[in-house]
Amino acid sequence: MKKKPFPFHIVVFLAPAILIYTVFMIYPLVDSLRLSLFTNNDQNQQVFAGLQNYQTLFTDPNLAPRLFGAIKNNFEFFAIHMLVQNPLALFLAALLSSQFIKGRAIYRTLIFTPTVLSVTLIGFIWRLILSPIWGISGDFLKAFGIKNQPWLGQAGTALPILGFVSVWQWVGVPMMLFVAALISIPDEVIEAARVDGANAWNVFWSIKFPLILPTLGIVGVLTFVGNFNAFDLIYTTQGAIASPDFSTDLLGTLFYRTFFGFQLQLGSPTLGAAVAGVMFIIILAGVLLYLFGYQRRLLQVEM
Repeated sequence: MKKKPFPFHIVVFLAPAILIYTVFMIYPLVDSLRLSLFTNNDQNQQVFAGLQNYQTLFTDPNLAPRLFGAIKNNFEFFAIHMLVQNPLALFLAALLSSQFIKGRAIYRTLIFTPTVLSVTLIGFIWRLILSPIWGISGDFLKAFGIKNQPWLGQAGTALPILGFVSVWQWVGVPMMLFVAALISIPDEVIEAARVDGANAWNVFWSIKFPLILPTLGIVGVLTFVGNFNAFDLIYTTQGAIASPDFSTDLLGTLFYRTFFGFQLQLGSPTLGAAVAGVMFIIILAGVLLYLFGYQRRLLQVEM
């Protein structure tokens, strides 16, 4: 049997992407994990400290409340996107993949447009809109009998409001993924179901939805990873201290403050790297849970 030649052309095409990904993603990640295991001595020299930075994060009375608060807020931020953004994206995708909707391409473009705008611009605009003094949200809400409030200035409303702003900005991404999955379903399958008497709801729920479950899983993982890396929107609207009273604090803003020692006496690059290590562990655990569940589902289907 003739031995196949080594596919050097594949290596040539993949090498630039692998090199860039290694330099800008893998190396910083590995170096950050390495840095989290060191600390600075009195001579400002890095010495190996093992898990001391992680112990400080979870036990220090100044850091531990901020860490657990940021983790809780991150899960709340993630829940808003999972329960609002992704179902809304699926609903929009179901509408805009239908042949009965005219101007589908225009609507897709309009919904996707906020995702390409600067996060700094988004934060600035929404701060103006939600301002209780000169924002237009007051007149809009008054028409529905809702009293205007300083939405971003109250601990109970700031994070949910910013979550909905983030949903508005990023809903176009899962929508386009769902649209791509829905339009890839063979027309013959849909037509056969309609011939058997299935209505639009039955076609979607019994045929389309099961076929796009892999895409749903991918969207869920991307949402999880994206939300636990969130930083820009909180920073541009609430500042590095995630006001009011750290109620909008996420792991990204906590990492920023800890790494640069901003308003934290114990802040240092090594402690900031430890926060990044916690973020990495949480994200890795979520991705592994998805992969484990997906593999089990594949095994059940094969059996």
